[in-house]
Amino acid sequence: MSYFAVAVGREGDDWEAAEVDLDAVADVEDAAEVMREAFPDADLTLLFVDADDEYLTVMRLDNGDDLRTFGSDAEYASQSRLGEALLGDLEPEDTEEIDSEDEESIAARPTELDAEPVGEADLLGDLGVPGSTLLALCAKEGMMPSDVVSEVAKSVGFAEALEDATGA
Repeated sequence: MSYFAVAVGREGDDWEAAEVDLDAVADVEDAAEVMREAFPDADLTLLFVDADDEYLTVMRLDNGDDLRTFGSDAEYASQSRLGEALLGDLEPEDTEEIDSEDEESIAARPTELDAEPVGEADLLGDLGVPGSTLLALCAKEGMMPSDVVSEVAKSVGFAEALEDATGA
């Protein structure tokens, strides 16, 4: 299974982004180390992993520690070595909040999720992307992981850094 991974780091008010290689990652601590190496002075680092345009993993590292993870579908853990490394120990997310009346959620919220999200959907809540929005983006028909990352980047404020790093 192929993947594309990009780390995004914030130092003060400035965001930077860089493609990263996760081939040597054996567990979440290895992924956290990749994040630390990409942005050693960041107060916040995010990692987005798009696997085969089907699965999305989001990891958050605050001040070099306090690692939190979200996966769009638990199935990714059974589909690849990297999926197992990143999501293998996570519990299913409570998807009931996808039906919340959060006005900030996207307009065309699905009523049913055909995946089993795992981890912490609200890991970007303090950055302006509540868990219900992240779940809705992941479940929206036609949305690919790269589309979700682009929407998150716009909401959080690192779209320009992401574009500079990926050319997309």
